[in-house]
Amino acid sequence: MSEELNFDQIYEGAIEPGKEPIKLFRRAYKGAITAVSYAEILLNRAIAKHGKAKKVAYPDTAYFVPIILCMSGEKVTTLGEMVPILNKMRNQITEDLTLAQYVLNGESTWYAADIIEVLRYIDYDPAKPLHVAPWTGFLGDPIVRSYGIKMVDWTIPGEAVIVGRAKDSKAAKKIVDDMMSKGLMLFLCDEIIEQLLEENVKIGVDYIAFPLGNFTQVVHAANYALRAGMMFGGIKAGLRDAQRDYQRRRVLAFILLLGEQDFVKDAAAAGAVWTGFPVITDQVLAEDEQIKDWYVSEPDYDKIVQIALEVRGVKLTNIEIDIPINHGPAFEGETVRKGDMYCEFGGGRTPGFELVEMVGDDIEDGKITVTGPDLDSLGEEGGRLPLGTHIKVYGRKMQSDFEPVLERRIHYFTNYGEGLWHVAQRDLCWLRFTKDAVGKGFKMEHLGRLLYAKLKSEFPAIVDRVEIELITDEAEVVKRREYAREKYTARDARLRELTDEGVEEFYSCTLCQSFAPTHVCVVAPERVGLCGAVSWLDAKAAFEINPHGANQPINKGECIDEVKGQWKAFNEFVYQNSQRNVESVNFYTLMDMPMTSCGCFEVIMTMVPEANGVMVVNREHSGLTPCGMNFSTLAGSCGGGAQMPGFMGIGKAYFGSRKFIKADGGLGRLVWMPKALKETLRTILEERAEEDGLGKDFVDKIADETVGTTGDEILPFLEEKKHPALTMDPLM
Repeated sequence: MSEELNFDQIYEGAIEPGKEPIKLFRRAYKGAITAVSYAEILLNRAIAKHGKAKKVAYPDTAYFVPIILCMSGEKVTTLGEMVPILNKMRNQITEDLTLAQYVLNGESTWYAADIIEVLRYIDYDPAKPLHVAPWTGFLGDPIVRSYGIKMVDWTIPGEAVIVGRAKDSKAAKKIVDDMMSKGLMLFLCDEIIEQLLEENVKIGVDYIAFPLGNFTQVVHAANYALRAGMMFGGIKAGLRDAQRDYQRRRVLAFILLLGEQDFVKDAAAAGAVWTGFPVITDQVLAEDEQIKDWYVSEPDYDKIVQIALEVRGVKLTNIEIDIPINHGPAFEGETVRKGDMYCEFGGGRTPGFELVEMVGDDIEDGKITVTGPDLDSLGEEGGRLPLGTHIKVYGRKMQSDFEPVLERRIHYFTNYGEGLWHVAQRDLCWLRFTKDAVGKGFKMEHLGRLLYAKLKSEFPAIVDRVEIELITDEAEVVKRREYAREKYTARDARLRELTDEGVEEFYSCTLCQSFAPTHVCVVAPERVGLCGAVSWLDAKAAFEINPHGANQPINKGECIDEVKGQWKAFNEFVYQNSQRNVESVNFYTLMDMPMTSCGCFEVIMTMVPEANGVMVVNREHSGLTPCGMNFSTLAGSCGGGAQMPGFMGIGKAYFGSRKFIKADGGLGRLVWMPKALKETLRTILEERAEEDGLGKDFVDKIADETVGTTGDEILPFLEEKKHPALTMDPLM
């Protein structure tokens, strides 16, 4: 990837000679001067009050002041370090009315905005947040990483940054509803947030619609995108033009600039164009005030979203479904609390089950049957019904091993519905529907339509026909649940038979290469992908769906090292598909040539030398760990496709694997993990510990943050508990 980008190549054909948008260039110049001057005033005040040595940083990030780090490589940690950077940005602003200078003036504006915003976090106290939900302010690294897999597999097809004020609140709602239904990630700034709240639009982290704050806080959308380039793309700090190239080609973001504009907004728009993000405005502009494909006017609100998608090249895979509620990934994180609930199903309150079953070709495609009472039978809010979801699938390429793969998708697809909430699976499933969803006319048949449409659209190669029965008659649910449990038991026995030794091939997963070009996952029966979303069966099903996709079978063949888990075929595949960066991979060790990590990992594992063991930390945990770093800092060290001995990203399911760092001593090496993660995984850990001969009480021998966050602090605890890692062979 070239560090030098040619302006003529990037913006080729954007402006015809003699038709330069001089007014736009001049406004952006004035706006850049204003933004940098304001940043200087605030910075000088802060230095006068606190001194140049005063520490300054955003919370929950390993990227310091992200725009400055990503674009210049400078790690700003104090107020004084910002002074020469801001001076440099001021000096590069000129009144030269060219496209090249226009985007440089935009760059200066973005630097100024990030400095303005980070100054808000001087003396930041997590107990006293600067923003109250749904407002977010700065988005920490855990949030960026949590959406990594959805960005790389295009579940989230693009990012829309909406700034300003729509012509009215109903128009604002229409635009955002449209974008949510298309699965876009949204960053919201300025008055449009109040407009959406006025219309009761669901926004916030749970809806991947981030209300950042006032206008200057739009910079948090920019620093989010740039951190994604470093996390997932392996772009090193300071590779300014490589970062711009990555953003332009891989992060499909655009800016919707609504309402009246001013010089500073024009300058911020120039910063977006500089980075590779086109701007679409609802203002009526003359032709000589626009930049073709980069700064575009579309006053028609019925067309503006479609124009934005076309200009940015966002391709949608969402399909229209005839149900009375909105749907899409934006609603997957929605929580339905008791006060908002119209009805609920399962979850121990009523009987329930979910079963996907492979059948013959004697089913009727698209048939949806509701057996038992519908929602209108409840008569009042807060009611309960049993629910059995029995989905019969026929496909010429369908296999019984794919049944649980499709069954798990019931959870995701149900949560795509606005006002629908689903947790757990099998006979533990628990659903809630909101008053709002039912008030719009949502019935059980509509749940069937949603599941049918998503199964058909997401699994076209293995699913030819789908017939769905939703059972709300309690006696029938209880009867059919026993049949479902027999199927679960048989599947579990089959899954236990799936071992690395028992299959002839593992599967590649290069899905994340859309963001991390040198990262290659190899998924085995006993090791889930590090994102936690791709099991061996998932990868096998994906290959059947798309034989030319990201999941390819790799025959094991010759084994080089049985203990560390190294095969010649996997080395060759990884080498060829990591842009020849990674020559060898060991599957069963953390310490010697471990698998690379992209940035989507659920958990990071690394050493605790003082305890002769390893620690793990999940992305939800923001505190320090015994290795001296928090999750964000660790992730910055080992993400982006890097192979780092002693550091490895893993999925949570890997804790239950018989191959868990087998060559390093297995589960007995685990000496520290966050308490919340320990409790979440307690059952899995206890089962694994008993099978490994460590005893069921092993889990309570693992230290957590309540014991300490340094090696020295946790060592007395481990000694008292007689932790097995202390008597194992040296890890290093």
